[in-house]
Amino acid sequence: MINKKEIAAILITGIVLAFAVSLFNLKTLFLTSLISIFIILILNIFAKKLIGYFLDTDVEIDFWTIRRFGFQKHMHAKKPILIGLFLPIVIKAITVGIINWTASLTFEVKARVYRAAKRHGIYAFTEMSEAQIGVIAASGIIINLIFAIVGYFLGFEEFAKLSLGFAFFNMIPISNLDGNKIFFGSIVLWIFLATIVLLGLLAAILII
Repeated sequence: MINKKEIAAILITGIVLAFAVSLFNLKTLFLTSLISIFIILILNIFAKKLIGYFLDTDVEIDFWTIRRFGFQKHMHAKKPILIGLFLPIVIKAITVGIINWTASLTFEVKARVYRAAKRHGIYAFTEMSEAQIGVIAASGIIINLIFAIVGYFLGFEEFAKLSLGFAFFNMIPISNLDGNKIFFGSIVLWIFLATIVLLGLLAAILII
């Protein structure tokens, strides 16, 4: 279900995010952050792969990369830039420890061949629609929101904050992040989830 490339991406991303989260914050231990980040990533990825499985598609996790860095044609890199690995550290350094950017992984979907053999409902074609891709992306956000609530009531407040932060940054509709997939899949779903995430962050600021 998870290949070696995905495992490497999860491990490297988890370490980088844990380092960024604990940077400039004496109260946050690296090991605690690392465990929390790994749990958040695994829950998010598991939800996406599970929904992808029911939609007869393979969900592949990878680093968040970009090629273009401007609007003109010549403004592009020869090789993909691993923005998901350096952006969390850069933003944490620029904001002097205030913002924990945690959006670092993206996913792609590949419909299985035997989808073509199913001639009913949404399975009457092999390609994945933007709405279906949006649902897969939304499943990861939803599971993180659910476990943020669970973590809070179990007394793991830092885990709850990181889960909410992870959901918030991944909901931003830019590049290849989950928020962009949800936005173009269903703007109604994006507004609904974005509202819940913002309310959750507000509650975290006022309560936690």
